[in-house]
Amino acid sequence: MTNAPSDSSDRIIRVLVAKPGLDGHDRGAKVVARGLRDSGFEVIYTGLHQTPEMVVSAALQEDVDVIGLSILSGAHIPLVTAIQELLKKQGVQKPIFVGGIIPEDDARQLQASGVAAVFGPGSAIGEIASKIREIAQ
Repeated sequence: MTNAPSDSSDRIIRVLVAKPGLDGHDRGAKVVARGLRDSGFEVIYTGLHQTPEMVVSAALQEDVDVIGLSILSGAHIPLVTAIQELLKKQGVQKPIFVGGIIPEDDARQLQASGVAAVFGPGSAIGEIASKIREIAQ
């Protein structure tokens, strides 16, 4: 499978996939990272146990278009809030999507706070890729 965009005039979207917090479960993040890479995205995966500061630093250093956060620890609201605040302090706006086991009320709260999308277990890579293409415009 090629990593090239479908149209030569399309730019390759750079996506950071991060695992903030103490959650040690990274299988889903790795599946999403690989699926996005296979769908033509350039993916930077940070690995486990990233602090919000580390996530923002990586996003800025890598000049990504979109930040994806995989959180299964239940700490999605404070972690996302911290990352949003750090981005704001830097004067940077980057779309964020979140994946994990997130209750519907929390998903609505995250989206109300500016999160572009929330994906639960079993979300199709095609659905995630389409949404990222939409929010990276």
